Amino acid sequence: MFSSSVADAPLIREPLHAPVAHLIRGGVVEGIHYGSVVVLGADGRVEFQLGDIEAAFYPRSALKPVQAVAMVRAGLPLDGELLSLAAASHSGEERHLAGTRRILELAGVGEDALRNVPDMPFGPAVRDAWVREGRTASRLAQNCSGKHAAMLYTCVLNGWPLDGYLDPSHPLQQAIAEIVEDLTGQRIARVTVDGCGAPLFSVSLNGLARAVSRIASAVPGTPEARVAEAMRAHPEMASGAGRDVAALMRAVPGLLAKDGFEGVQVAALPDGRAVAVKIADGANRARVPVAAAALAWAGVSPELLTEFQGEALLGGGEPVGCVRPVRSLEPVVVSACA
Repeated sequence: MFSSSVADAPLIREPLHAPVAHLIRGGVVEGIHYGSVVVLGADGRVEFQLGDIEAAFYPRSALKPVQAVAMVRAGLPLDGELLSLAAASHSGEERHLAGTRRILELAGVGEDALRNVPDMPFGPAVRDAWVREGRTASRLAQNCSGKHAAMLYTCVLNGWPLDGYLDPSHPLQQAIAEIVEDLTGQRIARVTVDGCGAPLFSVSLNGLARAVSRIASAVPGTPEARVAEAMRAHPEMASGAGRDVAALMRAVPGLLAKDGFEGVQVAALPDGRAVAVKIADGANRARVPVAAAALAWAGVSPELLTEFQGEALLGGGEPVGCVRPVRSLEPVVVSACA
């Protein structure tokens, strides 16, 4: 079982990343993606590691399930689709906008209370439609609006001021930081600002894997279990139609998964087995197949992961290669290219 003690913050250093994926074209290694990978067993012990899993790094949106747990612990009463949306990096579809408006209505505040940055929808198809319709960037369309609406609702419920709810010294952010340290099992190394404007907490890749493991394996009825159940039941609400992270949760029974900008991916099974991936150059083309290989290492059947082995590289319109996890990562995965 996991220890409830909180360890010192991870060291801030240049991560000692290692090769995690090869770009193969015509049987030749054309490029190399560096990064780090950790696989935890059900008991929380490290079963596999590659690169640097203990250096401080920023989990980006992969930390959102932890932030959602903190808000539920602070009294946020959401469940189902709306709780999944509170942990979302959504695509800006109409269901995401409607859900965010609903959370704001429950909080009794308007869209003008949101302090995330205005943006166009994250989903390419949705964004293209907005452009064709002449619609402009908005806080509601920005991919973190569900989280920000839930933050405002949590503040209202606790009598905390809405002004300054993104300040690291605000009671809401202090409560979130406490749960980040509780679930990761380590002190926060540094606090900065995420792309949406919310505080971003630096932990280790190993700590992030521990946190998602605890959420995925939590006792039913707990805040952790409520967040996991909501995201599993409504994966497209936490992401969007056609998103790989939603497809991954649909493909692997009981899986909880969340992606983050700059090549971050976490995933965990109900028994506590978990993986966390950081691609050094932030490339999604490496994130997906590396995460799939890590899940295979964790014991997920490779047959369930076939569609996540990476897109084919084209030459003259025909497949000539792929992005393939390094050999040490894929002992049980049949590679999609030679």
